[in-house]
Amino acid sequence: MNTMTLADIRWDLILGGFGLFMFGIKFMGDGLKSFAGDKLRDYIDKYTSNPLKGVLIGAIITIFIQSSSATTAITIGLVRAGLMKLEQAAGIIFGANIGTTVTAFLISLSIDQYSLYFVFIGGLIVSFARKKKMRYVGEIVLGFGSLFYGLMIMGDSLKALKDLPEFVQIVQTLANQPILSLLAGTLMTAIIQSSSAAIGVIQKIYESGAVPFIAVLPFIFGSNIGTTITGILAALGGSLSARRTAGLHTIFNIIGTLIGMILLYPYANLIRWLTSLLNLEPMMQIAFTHIIFNLTTTILLLPFLKQLCNLVRKIIPGNEPERIEINIDELETIQSTVPSVSLNVAQKAIIKLGSVVEHNVKDTQAFFNNPSNSEEKEIIQQSESLINSLDHKITDYILRVSNMPHMTENDMAEMNTHLQVVKNLERIGDLAINLSEFFDMVKEDKEDFTNEAKDDINQMFEMFDHMLNLSLEVYQTKNYASYNALLEDENYMDGLEYQARQAHFKRMHQSICVNGVASSVYCDILSTLERMSDHCCNIARYAINDDKPTDQINQLA
Repeated sequence: MNTMTLADIRWDLILGGFGLFMFGIKFMGDGLKSFAGDKLRDYIDKYTSNPLKGVLIGAIITIFIQSSSATTAITIGLVRAGLMKLEQAAGIIFGANIGTTVTAFLISLSIDQYSLYFVFIGGLIVSFARKKKMRYVGEIVLGFGSLFYGLMIMGDSLKALKDLPEFVQIVQTLANQPILSLLAGTLMTAIIQSSSAAIGVIQKIYESGAVPFIAVLPFIFGSNIGTTITGILAALGGSLSARRTAGLHTIFNIIGTLIGMILLYPYANLIRWLTSLLNLEPMMQIAFTHIIFNLTTTILLLPFLKQLCNLVRKIIPGNEPERIEINIDELETIQSTVPSVSLNVAQKAIIKLGSVVEHNVKDTQAFFNNPSNSEEKEIIQQSESLINSLDHKITDYILRVSNMPHMTENDMAEMNTHLQVVKNLERIGDLAINLSEFFDMVKEDKEDFTNEAKDDINQMFEMFDHMLNLSLEVYQTKNYASYNALLEDENYMDGLEYQARQAHFKRMHQSICVNGVASSVYCDILSTLERMSDHCCNIARYAINDDKPTDQINQLA
């Protein structure tokens, strides 16, 4: 009888199948996120008034988009903007841990034989659908089919591993030393940055009979720790909120893993008894194990949520952004019979929007200074979606107020001011996205700016932040001295742009700046920052104009 060797294993099918499996998970998740649009973030923001609701929403959203990382990214954006407390974020993260187990359940359904039908249907929809929503549906179906087809290709070849002497020896070691299995699960998940994919592989190996259950269990525990690597990478060099959110996710999963390892053998016996009682297939047994473990961990640790948050605050000290108490969704229900009262509610919501814009621009600056943090761009995009959502909600509310009876001339003028301020804030958010795209272009070409160029851009970022806060102050107080100071700042910003542009041309002439893409977009970056400062002046100008004749405003300007 010939002994199986490494050369006999179809590594091409294993690796190719795994790649197709990973592609399917990502493609399906991206399609689901695109199909849902901004509604996911709205649900997270709206239904997280207490941790239990947060757990439920976190689980549902993660089930829907098949990505705990995406759920965490949305949550970090809301915490950064001061729209959500760490305790609320904790509930969502706990729920995301539950939601991510559903992928293993889907895999265990063993519908491999139908996978190519899903690929065919999804491919047709993607190729011929005219409406975006239908194309997103096609991406979901195509990703779903690719996921299962990749599993089928990979699974058939993985079965041969049980006859490989080297693999049998490794498995025996993992069975005798659970800590090594734990490390294997952690490392594999950290490398591929997907606990769903890691567990999908172990499901197929376990189904073939190549690995005993006692070695699989620590691997599952380890995958929960490994999945936190995405959040950790996002937090490196990021804001305090990002680091604390990632820290909370990591601590939660480490504590859960420690509990699981301490109770490893009793838990293994319990699962064996339950799966035998329910007559579950091997792959479903792993899915069942994963779901029970994450659900139990959440139930055990949820009562200690505040203590965990306090622990994270001690480990990662600092001051969190001030939470703006007005609930933006109150705009759907609060509408006084007195127009001036309703417009005052709108102004408070606009100040909240201004805070979100400020945080978004600061995140953009952080991305400029640390472009290697690719997760930062995801956070910026989530914040931009939030800005657009707030813009629509506030504008709709103000337009409803405009139809109220007894609107005075002053009320109409104030309403016009509010609308203009909202549009200028939303435009600043758009320009911040443009900046992040410029920075991403430079990163993609593996280029960089000179230190002098970076200093000039950072100086303009800081000046803009000062001007935005001053413009919002003028909007609230209508203080003419602050308005005059803002106009002087605008002249100074124009000077900064001119000096930076001239210095850039000089560096190019002296061949100090030789990077093609960085040199090309540098002036665009300067121009964009200057345009953002113009919108700050617009905000203040509309606010002052609400209270003073036009000819006097022109004299001030």
